[in-house]
Amino acid sequence: MNGIAKLQPTPLGLGCWPLGGDQWGRQDDRDSLATIQRAFEEGINHFDTAQAYGRGHGEELVGKALHPVRDKAFVATKILYMPKEKVEKEVAFSLKRLQTEIIDLLYIHWPKKGGDLAGMMEAMERLREKGQIRRIGVSNFSVAQMQEVMKAGKIDVHQLCYNVLWRREERETIPFCRQHGISVITYSSLAEGILTGKFGKEPDFAPSDHRKYTLLFEKEVWPKVHETVEKLKSIAIEAKRPLAHCAIRWLVAQDGIVSVLAGSRTPDQVSGNVKSLEGTIDQSVFRAMTAVTDDFAPFIPDAGNIFRWYP
Repeated sequence: MNGIAKLQPTPLGLGCWPLGGDQWGRQDDRDSLATIQRAFEEGINHFDTAQAYGRGHGEELVGKALHPVRDKAFVATKILYMPKEKVEKEVAFSLKRLQTEIIDLLYIHWPKKGGDLAGMMEAMERLREKGQIRRIGVSNFSVAQMQEVMKAGKIDVHQLCYNVLWRREERETIPFCRQHGISVITYSSLAEGILTGKFGKEPDFAPSDHRKYTLLFEKEVWPKVHETVEKLKSIAIEAKRPLAHCAIRWLVAQDGIVSVLAGSRTPDQVSGNVKSLEGTIDQSVFRAMTAVTDDFAPFIPDAGNIFRWYP
């Protein structure tokens, strides 16, 4: 166990939300397992899941795929807000599904308005002392909410929605994390697939795909998103790289970002994302991308998060 204690997440991680099978359209477990395995084979050690992904099924798949190589994998999962007395039991469920004795990084998935966030943090710190958790994180927290839980324990990581299109966290949250030594891990790093450049003027989704409800795909917002992505695609063409590569590398280049999560549903998607780390991309490309999305920012509703969800 000493070796894994020193394990750090790779700059690119696999976001496993789509693999849970319930909110991204139909997903075959065989594809999910093959995707996780391919990620590991391609050098990714950071696998991010949550209890909420497939109601625990996402954790089961990660546990099954990584069990043979558990000592070489950095496994992160998340639990939604709950009273502190329920935390230990819920973490035990995650440990069982993940087929592990310890979770490398456990997050409070979303803050709860009026909830006892500090109490939940106290319970997680007790589990850290027991050796069931190595690192504690929060996800989707405001600065004020982070300050509340910091009274009860140490936040190691903040996982937040951040990409070249969605940059609101640059205002307060990311600077606060830098100031307090809190590592930042990004999700929706490709803006739920938008930054692959694959969507046309009228995106079409399967009935069970949650993305049709998210902010950047809203009818009032999407035309400006599409226009901005076309500009980003032109920059990527000049750089002779796929837009997804440029978007991932834009994040990797940001100060304080320790790992970039990119979701994949197939082994080939994983391999494509891994190639983003190959070769050099001139800083002028990132500056041009930033300038384009500086112009885009005023057109984004300041909704707090892309899901317009406020638990």
